[in-house]
Amino acid sequence: MRLLIIFFLATVVLSSCTVWHKAQNGFGLFTSKDSTSFNRVFKSKDYDFQLRMADKYYDRKDYNHAQQIYEELFPILKGGPQFENLYYKFAFCSFYLKDYANAENLFKGFVEVFPNSTKAEEMDYMRAYTFYMQSPKAELDQTNTTKTIGFMQAFINTHPGSAKIKDATEIIDKCHTKLELKEYESAQLYYDLTQYKASAIVFNSLLNTYPDSEKSDLYKLYVIKSYYEYANLSIDEKKEDRYQQAITECNDFIDRYPSSKFIKEVQTYLSSSQNIIKSVKNEQVKKAS
Repeated sequence: MRLLIIFFLATVVLSSCTVWHKAQNGFGLFTSKDSTSFNRVFKSKDYDFQLRMADKYYDRKDYNHAQQIYEELFPILKGGPQFENLYYKFAFCSFYLKDYANAENLFKGFVEVFPNSTKAEEMDYMRAYTFYMQSPKAELDQTNTTKTIGFMQAFINTHPGSAKIKDATEIIDKCHTKLELKEYESAQLYYDLTQYKASAIVFNSLLNTYPDSEKSDLYKLYVIKSYYEYANLSIDEKKEDRYQQAITECNDFIDRYPSSKFIKEVQTYLSSSQNIIKSVKNEQVKKAS
């Protein structure tokens, strides 16, 4: 038993002599020897050696260590023949480490410093792409989604022959879809909260903004439903005008979407609105007599 305990303790001691940690980029496991080696590289005054090692870290996808060395070398090698390649990899380190705000700034800076570089087009695209990577879920603020559209469109305009045009166009379409979804959820919320006048306005705005949407007939249906419910909650003196608004929207729907799957539902709202107006007028006649 004593021998087993001694063996176990020895194993623990030997294991603790090795320092393991995961790199932020998922590169793998490093020992204390690796850590000592990096410190030696980082503190070296041989800048060519540092750059070679930084490139090795970068090629191994150890972007955390590569970034630290590139950052040290950035002001030292600035303006030199090696600076363009350093700047390029330094910017991508931030991107791969998901520091998109800093990556955007570096991609932008690269294009400004090296406008005639063969890498400038790629960096211009990557700048726009960083905003796409920061675009959140539809229910959150969509500032970065809007910026993505603007910068991707600027890329298309600036590089009309680029192989990235297709990718940029697809991203713009995805961003428009997300913005559409956010506006739809906002309009739906107004409807669910029985704020029917606001709901009708927002659904109309949504329809005008995305007239070619696959859901345009759904948006139009909600305009009808909103006006119908708004009229239903109105005082008698205003019911006729407001149901008439619902009727106008129903007729417009039938003209625009004759093959819609919602056509029968719309016809029901149309018939109901017409019957209610007749009823209201009959009541008015009775009161007058």
